[in-house]
Amino acid sequence: MICKQIMEQLEQLAPISYAESWDNVGLLVGREEKEVKKIMIALDASDSVVEQVVKQQADMLITHHPMIFTAMKRVTDTDFIGRRILALAGADVSYYAMHTNCDVCMMNDVAAKKIGLQTEDILETVVEDRKTGEKFGIGKVGVLKDIMSVSQLAGKVKEAFELENIRVTGDINVKVDRVAISTGSGKSMVKAAIKKGAKVLITGDMDHHTAKDALDQGLQIIDAGHYGTEHFMVEEIYHYLAEHFGKQVEIIMAKEEEPFLVL
Repeated sequence: MICKQIMEQLEQLAPISYAESWDNVGLLVGREEKEVKKIMIALDASDSVVEQVVKQQADMLITHHPMIFTAMKRVTDTDFIGRRILALAGADVSYYAMHTNCDVCMMNDVAAKKIGLQTEDILETVVEDRKTGEKFGIGKVGVLKDIMSVSQLAGKVKEAFELENIRVTGDINVKVDRVAISTGSGKSMVKAAIKKGAKVLITGDMDHHTAKDALDQGLQIIDAGHYGTEHFMVEEIYHYLAEHFGKQVEIIMAKEEEPFLVL
């Protein structure tokens, strides 16, 4: 099995062409023709994950967040990103990222199902398939199967995403049924959620001013964290690759943790 074949299968799930224009996805380090016997999947190509890849002698690393976002004029060991690139290249690891293309094609669909959203619609359209006319985009909005309080919904989010702590704005006793969700950092989705008639937006990385302004416009926020709303990606890609290549390639999940502690 070579890297290029695995990339082609991943792009059946989340085509690179569906990524946002500012994003950086696809093969970022390494060789397309690399023979792959072991794949590691992670949310981030952090120092810890890169160390795990090298230690476990994986041939390919797949992450959600791209390690390289902006142009780099040099790759040296004086820069933390440079050190990661050198470590991966030195170990002959092919590194592939699937970010907003994965958000558009898979992440938010899975997240919406986890909290039981019905009659789903896209929050913000990113691309439209030229052949089918089907639209793909960031976030989902829909109606819950059962009307519930914001407090009950918060509990459902904690259970669905296996979280110990989340943040909530507004009156937690208010009953709601129309809900929006945008995995990762979703403060830019507030206007879209309001426009689509959502009463609650579930997302991560919400700042003070955006949360206050949203609440004044009738939109409550459940901030489940960036990691909290995206860490399930690792398991989803694991199962997807296992289904297609499980008999040919060893697939492992990196050990990662939420970067924030609540004391």
